[in-house]
Amino acid sequence: MKIEVQIGPVSEKKTPCLLVGVCEEETDKARKENILRLTGRDLGKIFEEREFAGKHQQTLLLHMGAERGCRRVLLVGLGKTEAINIEKIRRAAGSATNLLKGIRVHSFAVDVTSFLSEGDAPEETIRALGEGILLADYRFERYQTENADETPVAIENVDFCSNDGSLERALRTGAGMAQSVCEAVCFARDLVNEPGNVKSPEYLAQKAQEIAAKVGLKCTVLDKADLVKEGMGALLGVAQGSAREPRLIVLEYVGADPDEDPVVLVGKGVVFDSGGISLKPADKMDEMKMDMAGGAAVLGTMLAISNLVLPRRVVGIIPVVENLPSGTAIRPGDILTSLSGKTIEILNTDAEGRLILADALTYASRYNPSMVIDLATLTGACIVALGHEASAVLGNDSDLIGALMESGEATGERLWELPLWDDYHELMKSEVADVKNSGGRPAGTISAAVFLKKFVNDYRWAHLDIAGTAWEYKGGHYRPKGGTGFGVRLLTHFLVNLAD
Repeated sequence: MKIEVQIGPVSEKKTPCLLVGVCEEETDKARKENILRLTGRDLGKIFEEREFAGKHQQTLLLHMGAERGCRRVLLVGLGKTEAINIEKIRRAAGSATNLLKGIRVHSFAVDVTSFLSEGDAPEETIRALGEGILLADYRFERYQTENADETPVAIENVDFCSNDGSLERALRTGAGMAQSVCEAVCFARDLVNEPGNVKSPEYLAQKAQEIAAKVGLKCTVLDKADLVKEGMGALLGVAQGSAREPRLIVLEYVGADPDEDPVVLVGKGVVFDSGGISLKPADKMDEMKMDMAGGAAVLGTMLAISNLVLPRRVVGIIPVVENLPSGTAIRPGDILTSLSGKTIEILNTDAEGRLILADALTYASRYNPSMVIDLATLTGACIVALGHEASAVLGNDSDLIGALMESGEATGERLWELPLWDDYHELMKSEVADVKNSGGRPAGTISAAVFLKKFVNDYRWAHLDIAGTAWEYKGGHYRPKGGTGFGVRLLTHFLVNLAD
């Protein structure tokens, strides 16, 4: 989909549908007059009839007469004026897009001015509009060969329109940012949604090489022989149950001084997680193709910052394995020696993500990072604690955590901090090795982060547990069912603001 910017009389716009934002209990005279001009209908009467009240994500489709340029006007509710925020704009735009796809509208226009509010910068509102539309339009259908006529259409193009010429720069900036970032989010979603029989470690490495060639990243892929040579015993231990050999992907983006200490992003890349010998239940095991969502988010972020030509040095590290049971798989009770030299007692082979991250976090130290941020679908305990509305963040630097949480609020990819008190370290003590890989059920998300912290060297570090947010089960507004691409917009926003 392509977003075009047009300055001129919106009421004369020829389009299959014009999207207009409406506040609940709309009292602003100029906005009410704008809707009257666009629709020929008095907003007060529409409210009186109670068919539409402007409640958040509520919609009303109006069919126009032949004398008007637009065939339809779609009113979408933004909620109460004082409660409007960027995320509500994003969700309203997504809900409207889903409706238009369902009635097979291939293109539409947006009266951007109707979505603007005094509290937010125009560029941010316009970007949110674009993100809501672009992300709602996403579909993963490459394996569907039947009933194509019954599926919603893809939106081909959208025109962002305004009567106000002073908004042109904000329109182009916001729409351009949305397109650059959403391309990366959709790339990450595709990777997460790809089935396990296709998505091998080698496949993920090939995808990394493809985007590196496309946008000019340096890409290094370590194969099994390289990993053995490096001494990545924790990563190799997880991989040894599968016939598909592991990889370590390293992407380097240099948008600033090549000697600058980089931000390092680390993403868990378990292309399929059966649990290994500690086998998961069969119910919903098919969803474990998404256990590389952290790695997908890192790949997507590297694509996004390249599209935006970010003035920053960033390194992405993705350890990639498949966790399967077999005659060669690791067993509970085994002891692995990690890249750091620390030994790890394996109590649960389904606590495998932290093992591959341990070696990746140690590997990150060679880049002398200014900070390291890791993302992983790490613990079911995180879903118990936070559901599917937020991801957990833990780390050793309060300023870094605070900045990430601010970016989470701005992008709608919210984070909630959990503690890493010393008391929790007792959970991970082993009687036969330096550390054990499972602390049991209590404080599962925290104990996993405690484990990772043991492999964090002298750098600022934050860990994002995205187990509850990487996959959408119901679908709604701008998040269809399946992979969400969670983390791409959050990290990109964080890095853009870090560079300012």
